[in-house]
Order: sequence, then structure tokens, then C-alpha cells
Amino acid sequence: MAQRSTIRRKARVLAGLAALVFLLVGWTTATTPVKGPHGALQLAVARELIQGLPVQFGTYFVTAGRCAGCHGHDELGIAMVAGEEDVNVVDDWRSSMMANSARDPFFLAKVEHEGLVNPGFKEQMEHNCMKCHAPQAVFEQQLLGNPPFTLAQFDTSVMAQDGVSCLSCHMQNPDSAGRYFSGDLHFDSARVWGPYTDEQINPAIMQYFINYTPDQGSHILDGRVCAGCHTAINQSQDLQGEPTGTFFFEQTMWQEYVNSVYYGTEQNCRSCHMPRIQDSVVLASEYIFLNGQSPFGKHHLAGGGSFMLKLMRDNLSALGIPATAAQFDSSIARTGRTLKASVELDLVVADRTVDTLFADVGLTNITGHKFPSGFPNRRAFVQVVALTATGDTLFRSGTWDSTFEVHGHDAAYEPHHQVITDGDQVQIYELVMGDVNYGVTTTLLRAVHKLKDNRLVPLGFTTAHASYDTVAIAGLATTDADFNHGAGGQQGNGGDIVHYHIPMNGYGGAVQVKAKVYYQQVPPRWNAEMFSHQAPRIDAFRAMYNAADGTPDLAAADSLVDLGTGIAPVGTFAAQAFPNPTRNGMVTIAAQDVTRIVAYDPAGKRAALHAVRTDAGWRCTLPEQPGVYHLVLATPHGQQLLRVVRTAE
Repeated sequence: MAQRSTIRRKARVLAGLAALVFLLVGWTTATTPVKGPHGALQLAVARELIQGLPVQFGTYFVTAGRCAGCHGHDELGIAMVAGEEDVNVVDDWRSSMMANSARDPFFLAKVEHEGLVNPGFKEQMEHNCMKCHAPQAVFEQQLLGNPPFTLAQFDTSVMAQDGVSCLSCHMQNPDSAGRYFSGDLHFDSARVWGPYTDEQINPAIMQYFINYTPDQGSHILDGRVCAGCHTAINQSQDLQGEPTGTFFFEQTMWQEYVNSVYYGTEQNCRSCHMPRIQDSVVLASEYIFLNGQSPFGKHHLAGGGSFMLKLMRDNLSALGIPATAAQFDSSIARTGRTLKASVELDLVVADRTVDTLFADVGLTNITGHKFPSGFPNRRAFVQVVALTATGDTLFRSGTWDSTFEVHGHDAAYEPHHQVITDGDQVQIYELVMGDVNYGVTTTLLRAVHKLKDNRLVPLGFTTAHASYDTVAIAGLATTDADFNHGAGGQQGNGGDIVHYHIPMNGYGGAVQVKAKVYYQQVPPRWNAEMFSHQAPRIDAFRAMYNAADGTPDLAAADSLVDLGTGIAPVGTFAAQAFPNPTRNGMVTIAAQDVTRIVAYDPAGKRAALHAVRTDAGWRCTLPEQPGVYHLVLATPHGQQLLRVVRTAE
């Protein structure tokens, strides 16, 4: 068996060498300049398929199908593999929301909706939206001096349907990245930026064969390449379609990150969305002499919501998506893991009387931006259910009906809650937009005011930061003493505590309390305004949406049992660290029954920690190196994990 395997591998290598010879023979013809950086042979194969992806060359850009020739699946099993795992960037990308940003039926329906509501601004709005959802098509036309790209050209544009394709990111100018927003992207003609230096790679291959010059760009490494599209600022209009002279911050993920403890560190956009591995990965197939590179960023590009991925997976043919259901299943699984690494949940029983059980649900945002963030339809909500020892329901908040709408949702919008005493109250973390008259709207161009923004802010977020006017908290959360404030009153803990007063109704036995946080990418009520219109793209999305499973995605869960005997509830031990984040490395752990504290760095290595018991609990000194530390507290009730951040002084 081993001998046959060796023979097969040698045959693959020989086949690869033969292919390399063929490619070398064709290089002269392929690189003969025509218009722009592409040769006659390249232009001749426009619209053909490579690994199932369409290939189209423009004067400045090329679709991902061309990149797949080197950076896709390697039949020889040499390139784009880490151990036994295929990590080729094309297959990981092709079933992501970014790859399908232009085919996304919600996006297309929303653009159509905005045009119906704002007919005088229709083409300009379409062009603005396409800057981020179909950037290569838009900027190809712009760089050629042609009229603005709009939805009218979308259906016949292969380049537009490629979505946020490879060169949408890798051709962005490093000096402009992070300085221009709302899709105002700046590109370098024929230069492709990546994470590696010329000494690490062989730039002559790409330059000679397709006339793009690879180079190292810090904006690829520090996340600035994401800023141009993940900051969207709209010119507001009144109900008659007249400009108000004001702007509305539709999404501000980059500024949220800047106003966090992670900004300027190795923990940036790619840390979560392009997880790095230390394996040595050969970057291009057919070139067996290339050295492997490390670290390598997997192009998972997973966000927090799986609803649209599932909807597109179930409508592949109708949407014309060049990816398989299995590839979408991989993206869905990665998205689930990303969501579960976004928020921490701690449930404790603070007190219990004859009439009431007082339960506190503490949440901590552990992403580098708000949770949820991005497009303003996304929301998260807390579900709390209390059961008797026999399984009867004493209390429930945050459940949903057959349409997947949350029970108890107020007619206009659900306010932020500090205390919840009734099952018809529910804590929903969301951005609610208001029009010029302060009425709730989901029409982006009519958004003038923030009526509510209680989305959980990232660690280190403060109202004193220069970006705060862009990323401001709005509504009742601004007066909530628990919102982004620790026990000592300091800002920046990235959390919130919701206090539940659960009526016992005469019941005195054991109570099981379950708390969960759910995420909805496209909640039903948000679609109502759009679905009131009839138009082809809206109608198509409505049919897909109604046929889809809208069950909210579970982000976090915790549970406990209160015995009702005066004994500490099972699983209710909870300590707090403050200040958190800390600048000087000093933190106080407010807990009397902690017997031992051990610290670990983000890599899981034991970290040096000086801990002294005090009257208030423990006084700890973190290592001098700024970063995120995990403190494991040992108590008679078990262990608890605290996440503490030390910033640079």
C-alpha cells in the first residue's frame, strides 16, 4: 500500500512538472500587453471557468476565478495545505458572505426598496451600495472614466457578481486604507498587497505570468483594509426625499474597534475573521520549488449570523452561486464558532425572598467591535426561563413566536431594560433608527436619529474617546449604571448586567434558571417596511425568507439551580475584577471565598501573577506585558474564569 501511494504521488509531481513546462511555453504569448496589465491569451479566456468560478479580465481587475488557478485547490496536494487540511483561500472564501455580497438576495431587495422610497436618489444610492458589495465592477468603471455603475448593469456583469473578490482587498492602497470610508476605496494598479515580504516569496512568478506585482502591506495585517467598507456614513433625507444636511452612521465597525482595548495590537479584524495558523503553507500550486510560509491566515471570513448563509445554501441554483452546499456547511459551522466566541454570559442568584428570586444576567462583549455590529438590522436578545423542580414554568422572557419574532416586543421598539419584572419585557441589544420626525424607520436614507443603541460595546470603550460621536450609545442604556461600567464605576468593561425579579407565586422549592443569548441576522420585524412593497427582487427575497428556518442562533448559555434552602445556589459563584481593563496592571478581585488565583496568557501559558488577599478579596498584579489574561479562581464552589485586560500605560 505504501509503495502504491509513493508511486501515485510521484505521478502527481511529474504531472505537475509537465503542467509547469506547458505554462512556461505559454508565458510569452500570455504576457504580451494588450490594454492594461493583461495579455491576449488572458483576455481570450475571459468568462471561462477555473475550478467552477467564472474568469473575467478587466483593464484593472480580474475575478477570483483567475486567482483560483494558483491559490485554489491543488490536485497534487502540495500547495495550500496545512498538514492534511486543505486551506486553499478560494474554497474557503467562495461560500462566505463576502464572496456572495452582491448575490445576497437581502442586499438586492434592500437596494430595490431604497430606490422605491427614494426615486430621486435611486441611481446614486445603487452606486454607493455597490462600492462595497461589488467593488471591482464599480471601480473598474470609475478608473476607466465611465458612468457610475448601478443595479441596471449588475445582472450582466460577471465582475459585479464576484462580490468582495480577492483584489477588492489585496489591491487597496496601503496609504489610503483606514482613512477613507463609505466605500471610497483607493487602489494600486497592478500591485497586489499581502502579508509576506519579497524575501519570503518569489514575486517574479506573479509579476511575469499575470503582470501583478506582489508586495507586503501593513494594512493587510492590521485590519485597515477592512475600514473603508465597514464604516458606512449616509447623507440623511427627510420624508419627502430632501437632504437634511446631516449624516447618519449606518455602521461603524472600524471606529468601534478603534475605541477598544484591542486597537493597535495583534488582536484586530483578521484575528477572528482570518484565523492564523503556524503551519508552513505553500502559497501557489504548480510551483513545487516554492517554500512554505508561516503564519498563514485562513480565509474563513466568518461573521456572526448563519441565517443568510443557510438561505443562500438552500437557493444555490436560483442565485447562481458557484459554491457547493458542503462548502456552505463549512462556512456555517465556522460562523457558529465565531458567534459563540463573541459574548460571555454569567448567571447568578443575587437573593431570594418568599415572593421573588433575584437573578442577575451578566454579559461581556469579547469581540473587537459592538455586539451585534455591522448592518443595523442585526440584533441579540436575552432569554431567561425559570422552572420548578417538576418542570413547570415560573417565568420566561425572550422566547419567540411562530414567525420568530420575540414575545413582548413593544409596538415601536423594545426599550433598554436595567430591571425586568415581567415576561413581556425582554432585553434586546440593537440599533433603532429614527427618521426626521423621530419615527422608527428601516429605510437607510431616512435615518436621521439614533433612537436606541444599546449594543454591547467592546472592552476598553469609553465616552471620552475621540470617536465617540460616531459610535455613541443611545437611549436608556446611557443611564444604566451597569452598562459598560464595572463594580467600581469605571468605564470599559464591555458588559451589561440585567437584573431579573422573578415572581415565585408562593412556590418555595428548588428553581432551575436558564439564561441564553440569541442572535438574529435578519429579524422579521425589520423586514416589514421593505416587504410592504412589491418589486421583483423584494418578491424573490420574500419567498426565500418565508421558506427559511428563522430560528435564532445561540450565542451563549448558562444555568443554575437555586435550592431555596439558604444554601448558596449551585453554580452561582461569580467574582468581578476591577478596574478592567487596567492600565497599571493592578486589579482587585471582589470575592471573599477565593482560595487561589492562577493566571494564563492568551496562548494558554501560565503567566506570572502576584496575588495578595485583602479585606475586599484579592489584590492582583498582572505581568508587565499588555494583553488579555485569563484568571482561574479556585473556590469551594468550583472554579471561575475571569478575563482581564492590561493596556499599555
